[in-house]
Amino acid sequence: MLDGYEMHDLTQPWSQDTPAWPTYDNPKIWYEKSLDTEKVNGQKIEFMNHTGTHLDGEKHFIAHGRDIESMPLDELVGDAVVADISDKVGDYDVYTSEMIEDVCDVREGDILFIHTGYQKYAWHREEADPHAFFCKHPGPNMEFAEWCRDMDLNYLILDCGSADHPMNTVIRDVRPELAREARRKHGVDDLDEIFPPEGYQLMHTELFPEGIVHVENAQVPAELLNERCQIGTFPWRFRGGESSVSRVVAFTEA
Repeated sequence: MLDGYEMHDLTQPWSQDTPAWPTYDNPKIWYEKSLDTEKVNGQKIEFMNHTGTHLDGEKHFIAHGRDIESMPLDELVGDAVVADISDKVGDYDVYTSEMIEDVCDVREGDILFIHTGYQKYAWHREEADPHAFFCKHPGPNMEFAEWCRDMDLNYLILDCGSADHPMNTVIRDVRPELAREARRKHGVDDLDEIFPPEGYQLMHTELFPEGIVHVENAQVPAELLNERCQIGTFPWRFRGGESSVSRVVAFTEA
């Protein structure tokens, strides 16, 4: 334990039951060696980087972007704030920078944790609902991405399946019945009115070139909501890695 600090784990548990991002393969874990035959347990794991709590690196969307190894620890650990907008948003809603600023003291250069409330639908929770967690959660549009850039945020952390609105991802195509729900929710005939094609997956395409990446599938305890703290994200020292499963920890003064 660090003297004078309390640690809070912001990470989902990880197992063969942890779902990957839709359209990605789910993890496989097996014993290559076992105690009964070889007197030692040895597991082999096959999984996509985008499984459970993970850091999306620049190289995920940019060929010349930094790999995970190139992200220094002093960038991954720093001043942070947790913005609880869970009472402002629901299925398919679009959140804005004003919502964030209404609930917390966000400062230039912060690590920003956006608590949508959809962590309650994560795979290991009592109310587990992968449709809600990955496909119906609220998300931003271009206004929010531009605000993140203007604030020069360090990186973002989300308690849901993606930093992008699900209707601004492949979900719109692979779940057309949910796209119809979203159109009805927003009262539009075409979701391009809200998410034009040139802004497709904008939280990746617009912000990664600026070095503003994000962690997805995290979770946060109630005592940290709308509070300032220190947060550290600890991925593998992954040379060539486009993303990495990570442990995410908040530090508060005891």
